[in-house]
Amino acid sequence: MRAIRIHLEHPLAVGQRLTLPEAASNHLSRVLRLAVGDECLLFNGDGHDYAARLVSAQKRSSDVEILACTAVANESPLAITLAQGIARGEKMDLILQKATELGVACIVPIITERTEVKLEGERSDKKKQHWQGVIAAACEQSGRARLPSLDEPTTLARYAAAETANIKLVLDPEGELSLSDLQISSTPPQPNVALVIGPEGGLSERDLAALRAGGFRGVRIGPRILRTETAGLAAIAALQAMFGDW
Repeated sequence: MRAIRIHLEHPLAVGQRLTLPEAASNHLSRVLRLAVGDECLLFNGDGHDYAARLVSAQKRSSDVEILACTAVANESPLAITLAQGIARGEKMDLILQKATELGVACIVPIITERTEVKLEGERSDKKKQHWQGVIAAACEQSGRARLPSLDEPTTLARYAAAETANIKLVLDPEGELSLSDLQISSTPPQPNVALVIGPEGGLSERDLAALRAGGFRGVRIGPRILRTETAGLAAIAALQAMFGDW
């Protein structure tokens, strides 16, 4: 049976009693039908799972007692930063969810010349909060106890100039490299990999020029053109299989 895991933005410690947020309480008591005495796992992103027992189970306010703390060692040794051209609607949610499951260490939403999604002010704050929720839910499901960091949305040019990863790649059907050309050490410490994926309309020549100026190299992963919601996930999976923990 799959463990029930709940993400909390709260310090956790063995012996602690705390009241779960309304959404978590509703999920445990109403959706999963847990009752007093049943157990679940809590995590807050510090790399540990906290075994907890329900001491009260109500729809809006359930209390738990933390029984034990266990370190979780399932992070990939290959630190991948996904710099994703912001995609529309549910596509971006899918990318964030699956990239988290695949083990990326950091996600940077980037605004390219062809990005259609507009993020300003309050809309940007709400969108980032929603994305954080998507990432947390993906960690709950996949067993990760560390959430990948989610950077503030930024322009591609600003990102390209600031990225400090050892290996900088941009997925490009006409790139000079194939994945098999890459040389990444399989012994610690492994370098960080930054991977740029364009939005629905792809990357413009101006975008590619800015990336080249920032030290990024074009890489191709096959003979077909992949959609933005497919491309990054396929590349991450391949990198994990070749150089990560698969």
